[in-house]
Amino acid sequence: MSQNISPHIFRAYDIRGLYNEDISPPIMYQIGAAFGTFVRRIQGGKEVVIGNDIRNSSIPLAYSLIAGILSTGVNVTYVGTSAFGQTLFTGWEMKKDSIAFITASHLPPEWNGIKFYHSDGVGFSEEELLSIRDLAIDNDCITVSWEDLGKVKYIDSKVKYKDFFVNKFRFTKKIKVALDCGGGSTTLSAPDVFEALGLDVIPIFCDTDPTFSGRPSDPKPKNLGELVATVKNHSCDFGVAFDGDGDRAVIVDNLGKVLSADETGIIIGKYGLSKKSGTVIVNVECSKAIGEQLRPLGYKIKQIPVGHTFLTIEAKLEKSPLGIESSGHIIIPEYFLFDDALVTPLKIAEILNREENTLSNLVEKIPTYPLYKEEIDCEDQIKFDVVEALKMELSKEHKNLNTLDGVRVNLENGWVLIRPSNTSPIIRMTIEADDDDSIHQIKDEFKGKINKILEKVKE
Repeated sequence: MSQNISPHIFRAYDIRGLYNEDISPPIMYQIGAAFGTFVRRIQGGKEVVIGNDIRNSSIPLAYSLIAGILSTGVNVTYVGTSAFGQTLFTGWEMKKDSIAFITASHLPPEWNGIKFYHSDGVGFSEEELLSIRDLAIDNDCITVSWEDLGKVKYIDSKVKYKDFFVNKFRFTKKIKVALDCGGGSTTLSAPDVFEALGLDVIPIFCDTDPTFSGRPSDPKPKNLGELVATVKNHSCDFGVAFDGDGDRAVIVDNLGKVLSADETGIIIGKYGLSKKSGTVIVNVECSKAIGEQLRPLGYKIKQIPVGHTFLTIEAKLEKSPLGIESSGHIIIPEYFLFDDALVTPLKIAEILNREENTLSNLVEKIPTYPLYKEEIDCEDQIKFDVVEALKMELSKEHKNLNTLDGVRVNLENGWVLIRPSNTSPIIRMTIEADDDDSIHQIKDEFKGKINKILEKVKE
């Protein structure tokens, strides 16, 4: 029943592809068999937790993945259709060998994929994903007889998950929150948890919507008009928007300003953590304001490549109190290492419950630098080649380069980072500069270089 598996669906920290083009039930069966083989051969385990998001394709893909896993003699605890945090919490709480969540996160509804995690919430490394890829492509998988097949059981994780947060958070003030689930998987978790904690919730797109017809699954500022209006019209203390699976949260302050992940992370670091020590993990796209604000308080700052897996791996190694990913993944390991997006707004609510201040007043104290981000369309098959060619060219022109992830050029008036996305067919360009004129100058110069090389590689 095998089909050819395209290696390109295996990204640096997950699997992504178009349903019935890159990913189908037969392909998912092969990946399941490879995953089960990995759990047995490499981890020496036999127990995994599986969950899936609300996309129409997620159920058939989940059943196929489970069938492949069972064929290797590995047992499956199936959480069913759930939020990312509910599935990861179950595997973490039950101490299973590994966890897999079927989702394409923020991508449109025709996409799907898988994220793999260890039982402590640390994402699989690129090397581990490539091991699963090779097992699947080579069909080098364990097969067992009928009496040794794995067993599957279904559990409902919602009550234990909710109870975890009820035991961790207490609010003595009436805090009003505009809650934008975007029709995604957090419709199955966030309203229930927030209301159980006594938060005054104004719901937006909180009915499950597998096609994301209310708003796109990616909570970019341009997609959050309804949330911003609701915060203002209902005099909310803050608002929050989640992505499709629930591993990213975007915060809106009480005046309707959409906060960057950098600003949210700084506020959590300044006001939300009891100890001002340890190493804060940030990726190479994060603002220099994080270091400027948090180092004087006693924190160290460590840069890492972009990607939620790198965030969890480094946070574990450094025993970090906080990890900030510029795209919106934030982890606070005092709860758990995985990036459950519910933690971020609950931490903001906890800060507002304690501080005699509005969120906008706290944000005002954070200096900001002009920031520009652009996504340049580029086919998956060539995006890495384009950036490698650009890296070669820029190394001849600039001395202060950082090639930790893509290429970052540090300039006198700012910096520019150019890197291929690991989840989408695009090249990302991020610029931070001292002023708007510098932003425009850097943008024009480096976008021209990207386009020139892109045309050469296409030839």
